[in-house]
Amino acid sequence: MFNATKDKALITTTTGALPRPNWYTENLRGAPLSTGFSRTAYREQHFDCLACHVAAQNKAGIDILVDGDARLDDDVAGRSWVSYAYERIEGMGPPQVAVQPYAAMADKGPGDYIWEVIETRLTPDVEGPIGATDLQLDRAWKAIAPMTDKPVKVGSISAQVISHMCNNEHYSDRYELLMALSEAFNAEYHALADAGAPLLQIEEPSIHQSMQVPNQEISAEQYVEAFNREVAGLRDKTEVWCHTCWGSRGAQKMFAADASYEKALPYLDQLDVDVITLEGASNNGLDFAHYGEIISKDKKIAVGVVSHRTLQIERPEEVADLIRRALEHIEPERLILSSDCGFGRQAMSRSHAFYKMISLVRGANIVRRELGLDEVYIPAADAGLSMVPMVDG
Repeated sequence: MFNATKDKALITTTTGALPRPNWYTENLRGAPLSTGFSRTAYREQHFDCLACHVAAQNKAGIDILVDGDARLDDDVAGRSWVSYAYERIEGMGPPQVAVQPYAAMADKGPGDYIWEVIETRLTPDVEGPIGATDLQLDRAWKAIAPMTDKPVKVGSISAQVISHMCNNEHYSDRYELLMALSEAFNAEYHALADAGAPLLQIEEPSIHQSMQVPNQEISAEQYVEAFNREVAGLRDKTEVWCHTCWGSRGAQKMFAADASYEKALPYLDQLDVDVITLEGASNNGLDFAHYGEIISKDKKIAVGVVSHRTLQIERPEEVADLIRRALEHIEPERLILSSDCGFGRQAMSRSHAFYKMISLVRGANIVRRELGLDEVYIPAADAGLSMVPMVDG
């Protein structure tokens, strides 16, 4: 169901995670989000953080806002993106120090940054049948929705990522575990849709990444089946996005520099979603032609045109050039402009993230102007509002 992006061309957003303010020191540490909201310090810091995120995105001229994953704890390299779910799923045991059975870890060891990151993940065992989850994504959306009249996108880690980052001590195989998790997560997404969220984002099917590693125990066809169970019935209620990238832990890429989506795209195209997000900045538009050729016309494509992996802030002209190259293969009404992945999880400072968002919209405005589309006002780029006078010559 296209509602947030219906009849709109070249709209802008970011993936989801934004850097937390340094003063946001409260954390949930496994407690329900509702419990956090009942504590004065946590509630005040969480809501003030959301207000900061909204203000920054509005000043940058972003069209579709994100909540910045404000509910996630301030942990090493985005641990809470994973642990927020771990800690709130019936059937999961207590956390423990263990190397996750994730295939991309096969070539990692002491001395690798990612090894240190994984050490902090505290991998749980699946000790019993997967039961109810308590992610409270609906409360996360309701916390920010009254702060803006723009659409707000709330995202969540997928069942597929969770299925690969725990020790399966209960189910006969990992595919059976995946299907159980997919069923449980579906209920959470429906609660978010039923709350009125105009769109939601499920982050990371395992299709593209698993194709980079041999001898996988779950096939691409099974991943498609499981993901579609995870999102079943949602498109009747809201706009469904599926985010993909090549890694984000501390801004690190988990796979080879030339990793391509090409072989995965026919499977990603079978996912029951409205929008597929794909990297475009970090790989310099490597797969733009494949995106336009393989992804069906009934889906929109959100392409990253700024990178979450570099602190160098892209010039608007660079962003515009990448957009033009994407438009050679993707129609403007199908093209959404985004970041490759989130700016949070120890990727960069708030200032870096803010100015990358401004460059994203400034670059989009250059191309909008060329195509005769309406430009978006960027308060942060308004010379009349600058505290430093412009100098001629």
